[in-house]
Amino acid sequence: MSGLDGIQWEVLPDGMDYFAGPLNEGMCRYSELKDGTLDLADVAVMNDMLMVRRENQRIYERHLKDMQDG
Repeated sequence: MSGLDGIQWEVLPDGMDYFAGPLNEGMCRYSELKDGTLDLADVAVMNDMLMVRRENQRIYERHLKDMQDG
């Protein structure tokens, strides 16, 4: 990530950021994590889905840039 090296991002304590992605994206509700409807395996799958979506977006944007640059 050129231009972003050295930035100190804020994070939640105790690895809670791992749960924040799916919550922030509306993939699940906090209550579903608290009441056991969803477990860590479900959160892992949702995080994988988010990672694939972000990577595919980067690939798409790079492709568009390459097409514009000729």
